[in-house]
Amino acid sequence: MNYLSVEELTKSYGERVLFENLTFGIEKGQKVAFVAKNGSGKTTLLKILSGLEGYDFGKVIFRKDLKVSYLSQTPEFDKSSTISEVIFKGTSREIIAIKEYEQALLDINNEERLQHAISKMDELQAWDYETRIKQILGQLNIHQLNQKIEQLSGGQIKRIALAQVFIEQPDFFILDEPTNHLDLDMIEWLENYLSKENCTLFMVTHDRYFLERVCNEIIELDNQQLYRYKGNYSYYLEKKQERIDVFEATVDKAKNLYRKELEWMRRMPKARGTKAKSREDSFYETQKTAHQRIDKSQVELSVNVSRLGSKIIELHHLKKSFGDLKILDDFNYVFKKNERIGIVGKNGVGKSTFLDILMGKTNVDSGKVNIGETIVFGYYNQSGLNLKNNQRVIEVIKDIAEFIPLEKGKSLTAAQLLEKFLFPRSMHYQFVEKLSGGEKRRLYLLTILMKNPNFLILDEPTNDLDILTLNVLEDFLEDFSGCLIVVTHDRYFMDKLVDHLFVFEGDGIIKDFTGKYSDYRILQKERETIEKEIAKQVTNGEEDIKKIQKTEKPKSKLSYKEKFELEQLEKELPLLEKHKNELIKKLVDAGTNHTELVKLTEEIGKISSELDQKSDRWLILSEYEK
Repeated sequence: MNYLSVEELTKSYGERVLFENLTFGIEKGQKVAFVAKNGSGKTTLLKILSGLEGYDFGKVIFRKDLKVSYLSQTPEFDKSSTISEVIFKGTSREIIAIKEYEQALLDINNEERLQHAISKMDELQAWDYETRIKQILGQLNIHQLNQKIEQLSGGQIKRIALAQVFIEQPDFFILDEPTNHLDLDMIEWLENYLSKENCTLFMVTHDRYFLERVCNEIIELDNQQLYRYKGNYSYYLEKKQERIDVFEATVDKAKNLYRKELEWMRRMPKARGTKAKSREDSFYETQKTAHQRIDKSQVELSVNVSRLGSKIIELHHLKKSFGDLKILDDFNYVFKKNERIGIVGKNGVGKSTFLDILMGKTNVDSGKVNIGETIVFGYYNQSGLNLKNNQRVIEVIKDIAEFIPLEKGKSLTAAQLLEKFLFPRSMHYQFVEKLSGGEKRRLYLLTILMKNPNFLILDEPTNDLDILTLNVLEDFLEDFSGCLIVVTHDRYFMDKLVDHLFVFEGDGIIKDFTGKYSDYRILQKERETIEKEIAKQVTNGEEDIKKIQKTEKPKSKLSYKEKFELEQLEKELPLLEKHKNELIKKLVDAGTNHTELVKLTEEIGKISSELDQKSDRWLILSEYEK
């Protein structure tokens, strides 16, 4: 069943053509991602499909009576509104009925209004709808509905926008960068929800794990041509490479034929017969094919990184709090050369504050931050994107330096550097205000890298960058010879670049985990399974005690031997409990050592069993003693 048809869609801004003659369709149940370079009009296309923006030519046809919901890349709400007011701003009949019911409950003197509201809720079966809303809000960790929008972080606002979309229960989702600003746990929840939900969607995302696990088709816009790949991200990469190989073979063959035909064209007299004329027409087709090329422009920068001395950064007994919120609690660490650290943790646990402390932008409550004399920071963060709209692209670069030093004594001019970073000559004198969001971030990132840092701190560098730019940025960072700290919600980016993690667990606790993010998540899930099993054992033990208490026949008094046993149990039980707690603590701190995890789990199981038996016996004997 066809849900959406797009025919010969064309959109331009003045002389700049974003896309031309786009034609594609989406069937019910398809989960389609749209992939293209920054500046190709991805967000504009989603806005056109959502009816928020016009177009120059073509058709956009949705199936009749289809309910469509759009998630903006940067949701905007009235800052003076509460979360509740935003959530229940929908226009569906169920939401209107729920709002009327909530208001009728407050109008205590109008019983007729309340009865009418209840009848409407019954008619629309909105009671289930209200329950579903509460479930969605709970899953998205939205609880304080009276909180003002102006008090919320970017991640919280994105979650509210997602809640709005899910509550509407649309037939067709249009999602623009749905994972931006969400923490890793919430991204994984969203990934599971969309992959399991029987829904139809069209989205733009740079999250490659998300593409891999959610999408069953990818549409790519490359040099004004659309290519469809009926599979996930892995399938897309494989088939795209096959397409490129075939294309290059076709062009090489055409080039060889073109050389032969060109020689014939030059030999032949101007007056040609019918056969010769046909061969001439074929020549021009061959010429057209032979002159095609694939854009293989990449970020290729062998920057001459400033020398790192023996002392990098030393952190001694750092403490930092905001009121009752602990960020650091006696944190110590000595950075080593060429370290690559990823920072993970839920929103609000202090990741950005930690980076600001390293940069000297925020003071600690106590402790010392000692920075080596040779350290040159490069700090990319979300709030640093303050490019001047009235500047031209090349002026932004030249304000920092006319040249950038490379290895082996070479250098690049500002113009050459822009070209290396996917800004062709035609864009050098464009004003910054005409760049897309992703192009602005790429330009800002370039201003950081060209300062020749040896200690790079990247706070959410992947937001709004296209997949091509991410691939080449990763290639550059893999060859980067300085220290690197990355805070990102892009799991693929994290896995590719870091060697170990600082895990911010909250309340000032930071664990140093050796391994990549995927390793950490696997271990975390193993621990959750173990903890559930331990909790189950404890619950079963408590139920067994209750059964024993019910079935045990009372007797008048204890024998001498039983009194002695009771005294011994009262000494043993606290020791066993203490030993069990020590083992559980060791389990939490065990890291990635699987052998140690198994050993500790077995010991905890044995002690839990012994504790259950002796606790049961103590309860029985203590009842007789009363």
